[in-house]
Amino acid sequence: MRKLLVAIGAVAALAGCATAPVGPEVDEGTGPVTLTFQSLAFQEPSVAATERIVADWNAAHPDVRVELTQGSWDSVHDQLVTQFQGGTAPDVIHDESADISGFARQGYLADLGPHLSDETRAAIPQGVWDAVTVDGTTVAAPTLLQSYVVFANTTMLEQAGVPIPTSPTLTWDELAAAARSTTTATTAGLGWGLRQPTATVMSLGLNFGGTFFTGAGEATTVQVGDAELEVPRRIHEMAYVDRSLDPTSLTQSGSDVVTAFLDGRYAMVVAGSYVAQQIAEAAPPGFSWAVLPALAGTSPEQAANPQTLSVPADSPHVAQAADFIEFYLQAQNLAAVAQGEWLIPTSGAARDAVAEATGGQDGWTATLAGAEYLTTAPFQSVTDYPQWKDQIATPALQRYLGAQIDLPTLQRELTEGWAQVSGG
Repeated sequence: MRKLLVAIGAVAALAGCATAPVGPEVDEGTGPVTLTFQSLAFQEPSVAATERIVADWNAAHPDVRVELTQGSWDSVHDQLVTQFQGGTAPDVIHDESADISGFARQGYLADLGPHLSDETRAAIPQGVWDAVTVDGTTVAAPTLLQSYVVFANTTMLEQAGVPIPTSPTLTWDELAAAARSTTTATTAGLGWGLRQPTATVMSLGLNFGGTFFTGAGEATTVQVGDAELEVPRRIHEMAYVDRSLDPTSLTQSGSDVVTAFLDGRYAMVVAGSYVAQQIAEAAPPGFSWAVLPALAGTSPEQAANPQTLSVPADSPHVAQAADFIEFYLQAQNLAAVAQGEWLIPTSGAARDAVAEATGGQDGWTATLAGAEYLTTAPFQSVTDYPQWKDQIATPALQRYLGAQIDLPTLQRELTEGWAQVSGG
């Protein structure tokens, strides 16, 4: 078992239960306030950390009680559409920056700017705040960041004569060369679970300057040129030209591919940093693995698409909800959730707490180091991005990575599909 989660605040000892009790409803401002918090944490340790944060808050704030409910990443967008239209959205909403800009432009999210302290603002880089700023308004607080990393079976790399990289970054050419060198008659050098490819392609596209969009909101223009097509082109080449990337893995989930990695069928896999938990907990005895340095093309940049906490504009308790969000963002609290999700906390103090708690083991050193390369991407401020992603980009990329269409066809479908979605 890996090290216990970092302690969650000095008031943790006051927590009397694992889940937050349901407090009484507010009565014309004369009784305790009840806030609903819909969390999307799903890893067992992060769920436990979230429950402890809520319990700690409730123990210290008897007049503002938080009621914790569980949501799902698979349905949160559609659920919020229904909740906003019906006026039933939770007081504290857990989502991600790429999903909330449309809601913000429709007037559904409160401006948190006046309610967040200078200390909270200073703890998180401005570039990450930019990802939750819509038309000059801070519509959410950024909490956790995911990066895409290369996990390597270090034994297989060493047996193939591939040195374990020690440089700050790993170029795509170096990744391709390592994949070719570790491919044998029975193993593939690389597996990559891209059943849902759009987020990966959009984020890693910044490695080559691929932005996909210019402008923001409804005044957005799509651009799909050589830079935007470079990541899918390279993946396609490794799968069908080099034959060092198992094409079957491209149709699978990241979890499925990690299982094959642990079985020794792949020397390396590319996946979200969060799958380190699956590797650390399920690796067989003697399995030696590492997180390699950040992937880089012309740069090592990836999209900073943080998880977020926001508040409905029509909530009667915006100030109290913002106070709870600030409590959640305290370094020890945020570090505990980040460690449970195996994601990068947005504040430097929380990252330091994770590094101290883990000792940098299980890939944490390389994962945390990648935080400096995360930056705001244009797609995060595009109102119709979620619809384009689901209806256009994902099926088009799936067909291309499945060798069913060529690169010019992919380019045309992505471009014309945007016109269909946006009405442009």
